[in-house]
Amino acid sequence: MDEWLAETIGGGIGYWAEKLVGLILDHGQPTLDAIAAVVDGFGGAIDGALLGAPPWALGAVIVAAAFWRVGKGFALFTALALGAIFAMGLWEPTASTLGLVLASTALSLLAGVPLGIWMARSRAADGVGRTLLDFMQTMPAFVYLIPAVMFFGLGRVPGIIATVIFAMPPAVRLTALGIRQVPPELVEAGRAFGCRDHQLLFKVQLPNALPSIMAGVNQTMMMALSMIVVASMIGAGGLGNVVLQGIQRLDIGLGVESGLSVVLLAIVIDRITQSFGKMR
Repeated sequence: MDEWLAETIGGGIGYWAEKLVGLILDHGQPTLDAIAAVVDGFGGAIDGALLGAPPWALGAVIVAAAFWRVGKGFALFTALALGAIFAMGLWEPTASTLGLVLASTALSLLAGVPLGIWMARSRAADGVGRTLLDFMQTMPAFVYLIPAVMFFGLGRVPGIIATVIFAMPPAVRLTALGIRQVPPELVEAGRAFGCRDHQLLFKVQLPNALPSIMAGVNQTMMMALSMIVVASMIGAGGLGNVVLQGIQRLDIGLGVESGLSVVLLAIVIDRITQSFGKMR
């Protein structure tokens, strides 16, 4: 008893963290396997679609989106950027990274937008949610890799799950902020016309909060891209693996090419997603 008490007090938070992880591994393995299967299937489907498409077809879709949402000048930049990535021989890692970012962003929004709506409508949820989001945003990114590997092993699944946890806070915060900033007059007008809660949400609050929500989508995608590169340490794949190879080999050329590909992809994603938060 004395030894157990000394170990508990001496270990502190780390001791209890290890106990919690051990408890989850001992009793929650079926649940973890089910989560891994869903995430792997979803991420694999997106990755397979992007890698299976001919480079010219995928590039044409991205350039068309850039022209539609931003303009012909940025469409030309996008075409040159994708051409440079292809010329450097990094098209497949770039497409894989884009797939990981899209999968992580979709899962982040699937959880983040409902949580943001809940926080906007409940003071208790807002108080607890702010604390958790602060914790998620200030925790060093590398720390998320440890439980992800312990629960799901190496590969794409732990990379996506760690990225979802890291990238979800902006979606939650900006969704809640957008709903709170809907003018009270519009809300009162909706209630005066007999809107129920769900009608008020979908017909008044969400449409008016859309610019803020889309800003959250943009920030979530940017954070997902940065985390996916870090997640290469646990075998997530994509451009992060190429960056890691450049570091391990001290290969300056490979490091510059892979880093430039990440930057070009980030610029394209950022400008296109930003445009959805603006009226056109």
